[in-house]
Amino acid sequence: MARLAGRRALFAGPVLLAVTFGVFAIAAASPFDPVKAYAGTAALGADQETLDRLRANLGVDEPFWARWWDWLTAALGGDLGHSSVLRQPVTQVIGERLVWSALLCAVAFAVAVLLGTVLGVLAARRPGSLPDRAVTSLAYLLEAAPVFWIALLAVWLFALQWDLLPAGGLTDTASEHVTFGQVASHLLLPAGVLAVSQLPWFTLYVRQGVTDALAEDPVRGARARGLAEHTVLLGHALRSGLLPVLTLIGSRVPELITGALLVETVFSWPGIAAATVEAATAVDFPLLAALTTLATAAVLLGNLLADLLYGLFDPRVKLSDM
Repeated sequence: MARLAGRRALFAGPVLLAVTFGVFAIAAASPFDPVKAYAGTAALGADQETLDRLRANLGVDEPFWARWWDWLTAALGGDLGHSSVLRQPVTQVIGERLVWSALLCAVAFAVAVLLGTVLGVLAARRPGSLPDRAVTSLAYLLEAAPVFWIALLAVWLFALQWDLLPAGGLTDTASEHVTFGQVASHLLLPAGVLAVSQLPWFTLYVRQGVTDALAEDPVRGARARGLAEHTVLLGHALRSGLLPVLTLIGSRVPELITGALLVETVFSWPGIAAATVEAATAVDFPLLAALTTLATAAVLLGNLLADLLYGLFDPRVKLSDM
């Protein structure tokens, strides 16, 4: 396990360097002007000399590779720079918002895995039956639906039509303090939408895995020994059928991050999404590079976690060979 983690860590270094370099290169080619984004409406009445002086202070005139190198050397020393658009240190921006994004993703991911497992087992129990056709049809329908469309539909239905849940934000408008009850009520819609966007994949994988496991000789032998159907299904078929789902965990991390960005934007959730959008439109190099590095690191850790889980739970796979 330690050897696998070490090899992945050595591989992660060049990947993160390439990603950050690419971020600076793409941001430099962006049509957005960071000086006008920083000055806001004041840039409309400013003369060219003032804009040039501000451009020099922000270091915008430097080549992108020079700005990348300055940011990288400072970041290795623990200084991620200062966000020009949010007027805060990058570490403070990430520290204030990361916990809420992590909460949203963790709750949505857990709900998607648990509900997907239940629906997948229900569909695999009797292939071709009405529950199987209903579950698979729903999964394919949700798989094709854009996450922002699901989010807008949820706001229209649960917040505007039925007035059951708040439409966005972290707390109530008049509230001055963050309480557990308010966060929980405001979390239900965005976490539910994000979970629904990930649900089809887990449902279909579990269904296929359990269906294949039910046709294997060990499971058929358990049935022949007269074991109860729920014991055969949950104790034998499900255990074998969940192995492909372990590899799915890592591969869904990029989609989870992308979905979280859209969901946070629709529901005004105070996570990383708003900072990412502002950093991209304002060409905020330090903040954009830090957030992209964070997202890349999450994807690499997700892939490592999937491989470790697969190696631990599948006796046919040796971690030393991975």
